[in-house]
Amino acid sequence: MSVLLANDPVAGQRAEIALASAASAAAHGERPAQIALLGTGTVGSAVLARLRGWQGTAFGRRLQLVHVANSRRAVGDKRGIALRAPAPGIGTAASLDQVANAFRSRGSRIVIDATASDEVAERHAQWLAQGIHVATACKLGQGTGLARWRAIRHACAHGDAHYGDGATVGAGLPLLRTLRELQAGGDRIHAIAGVLSGSLAWLCDRYDGMRPFSGFVREAREAGYTEPDPREDLSGEDVRRKLLILARSAGVELESAAVEVESLVPSELASMPRDRVDATLESLDAPLRERYAAACRDGGKLHYVARLGEDGEARIGLEALAADDVLLGGKGSDNRVAIWSDRYRRQPLLIQGPGAGAAVTAAALLDDALRIAAGDR
Repeated sequence: MSVLLANDPVAGQRAEIALASAASAAAHGERPAQIALLGTGTVGSAVLARLRGWQGTAFGRRLQLVHVANSRRAVGDKRGIALRAPAPGIGTAASLDQVANAFRSRGSRIVIDATASDEVAERHAQWLAQGIHVATACKLGQGTGLARWRAIRHACAHGDAHYGDGATVGAGLPLLRTLRELQAGGDRIHAIAGVLSGSLAWLCDRYDGMRPFSGFVREAREAGYTEPDPREDLSGEDVRRKLLILARSAGVELESAAVEVESLVPSELASMPRDRVDATLESLDAPLRERYAAACRDGGKLHYVARLGEDGEARIGLEALAADDVLLGGKGSDNRVAIWSDRYRRQPLLIQGPGAGAAVTAAALLDDALRIAAGDR
């Protein structure tokens, strides 16, 4: 029996799967971890493609897909789902209540959250408390209110389930793992600063002060670097969530309102209905041209920067970075993050790499799933 799942509304790509019994892991002497994939958009499709490429390999034998769902349709088979060619669409109406029952009673169970859904993020702590591991790219679990973050931490601390969050910041760059390993070794984090938005990094790298900024925004949207509504990137809210996750991982339990955020969205653009955003993007041009000119006069380069100070002060905004600033050096959509600690007091530890992209995010999600699966053996 085969199935074609419809896209999430903002996905733009299709995930094609077919139901079939997976190859027996017992023949290879190991029990695979069971995977429930939520989200079949750009990142979810990349997860499915990576799993498809692993069929018949050692990696493929370690993970077994048993449930796939998006916001509308779901399909599952406890014997395993194999990836195949396109087929007529079938399946059942999706419900998050299905997820916990999608697994066999025995063996490791992992939810991979490739959505941007607050409703899904609200379930993370509940699944963890039920002994179901979670690997997520969604920042709404740990990057919103402290209560939700604490519920996730409490569930992990008082149960056997693990929370894989490496894909939530930096598209899988080893940022959170590094912060935790430094502290596990007795180090204390003093400050963090970084270019944390791949889309805004790309825009700042390309913008030359001559051509309209709005044109670059349209180009970035068409290339998939921004959300379909680019105000979600330009407002700084996505960066706020990432900085909150970094800060909390560094031991600074900030509430969301404690982060000062400079939005790049003018008031007239912020109030526009979504279907009129494109026609109003030119309101970005004059303010950005002025900021660019001021930065050039001072010998600086504009970047959208997130900072956590030693006093716990957190702020995000457009800055003119001096030529010798440690945060300069990235290109395109690169994220670049500096960490100051006891051992890196004078010269910070720098982590840099692609900060956006479905392929790297999907790889980070499956990296976390593989680590969880290995730890459950």
